[in-house]
Amino acid sequence: MMDGFGRRLKALRESRKIKDSRWTQEYVADLIGVARSTYTAYENGTKQPPLETVSKIADLFDSNVDYLLGRNHDPKPRNVTYDDLDEDERRFIEQLREVANEYGVELTDPAFLKALDAAFDLAKRIRGSEDQRNQ
Repeated sequence: MMDGFGRRLKALRESRKIKDSRWTQEYVADLIGVARSTYTAYENGTKQPPLETVSKIADLFDSNVDYLLGRNHDPKPRNVTYDDLDEDERRFIEQLREVANEYGVELTDPAFLKALDAAFDLAKRIRGSEDQRNQ
C-alpha cells in the first residue's frame, strides 16, 4: 500500500529516471545512505523515513519537505527572499529577530526554529479550541 509520501517520492525518482537511467531505487538509496530495501519501503509506504532522511531526499531531488509530506502540491522549493515579503511579513520577521536577539540566538538557529514551530502549533490548537467553544 503506497502512501502519499511514497507516491510523491517515486514520482520524483521516476521523473529523473526518464532523463537519466541511473536513477534507480538502488542509486537513490546509495545517495541518501540507506539500504535499497529500506528505500523501496519508503516508496511503497511500508516504512517512514526519519526527518533527517526526508530532508536529504528533498535536497537530493531539489524539492521541498512540505511537498513530500503532502502539505502542498508544488515539488519545487520556494526560495523566498526578504524582498519577496509584504509589509506585514517583514514586520513579523523583524519581531522574530528582536526575540532571537533578546535570547542571544540566530534567527536560523535550529533550536529557536523548533521552539517557534512548537509555539505556532500551540497557537493553532488554542485557536481551534476557542473556535469550537464559540460555535
